[in-house]
Amino acid sequence: MTPPRFRHFAAIDWSGAIGERQRGIAVALCGEGHEVPRLVRPAHVWSRADVLAWLRDDLPADTLVGMDLGISLPFADIGAYFPGWDQTPADARALWAMVDSIAAADAHLSVTSFVDHDDVARHFRRHGARQGDLYPKGRGRMRMTEHAQEAMGCKPTSNFNLVGAAQVGKSSLTGMRVLHRLNARIPVWPIDPLPRTGAVLCEIYTTIAAIAAGRSAARSKIRTGAELDTALAALDSRPYGHTGPIDDHTSDALITAAWLRRAAHDRALWHPSTMTEKIAATEGWTFGAQ
Repeated sequence: MTPPRFRHFAAIDWSGAIGERQRGIAVALCGEGHEVPRLVRPAHVWSRADVLAWLRDDLPADTLVGMDLGISLPFADIGAYFPGWDQTPADARALWAMVDSIAAADAHLSVTSFVDHDDVARHFRRHGARQGDLYPKGRGRMRMTEHAQEAMGCKPTSNFNLVGAAQVGKSSLTGMRVLHRLNARIPVWPIDPLPRTGAVLCEIYTTIAAIAAGRSAARSKIRTGAELDTALAALDSRPYGHTGPIDDHTSDALITAAWLRRAAHDRALWHPSTMTEKIAATEGWTFGAQ
């Protein structure tokens, strides 16, 4: 299927931290051509609920949205998210519903109740040296898309790991609550079929965008305006024009929005060679991982 012809490209740097408003959340948006990406509500400190409302009510038509989080948990390696539990969900959408239901009383779309659930906690590595008895030795279970990321030189971490600066588990789980509450208003690739028109949401890994912009995986974070403009130029974008330091949440979102614009019409990226229908429905995929 030919990728849809998007007219807008948005990248959301996400946060799973405790609290209502998160300085780690940044939303960037650009149009077609060489237009420089700009921050959406640049002076605003976003909450996860704010992002949900923006996606639901204010997203421009025909936008490709990338969210920097894992849209599911590992499944293919064992054939289940939570093996041995008779309530383990059958696919990603059922997983999102379970996360949101168990964490329904948690404020600000957080997930403390979910990861503390007796049957769920056995599979996670949590703070306070609390490692579930079903969390495997080593770095934990990985999705097929994360193996593809590794082949590109990236260093992904398991979504079952909730400890350490590099962990993305809490971001991924809080993001699943948002995806569930969107109630299928925006298709989520590849869990949903790719439409010919309209908005689509996908998982991104900002390091992939940085590599495409000429950075290495080890030097993916950009913290100055000059470095940002160099990376944007490599992605066929006009300069942002910022002088001096810039936080990496902002630069990640800006670079990834520009990269999405260039990558969106690469048909191969929508058809990863190792992604099957079963993997798509249960684990999802990271756009750009091959």
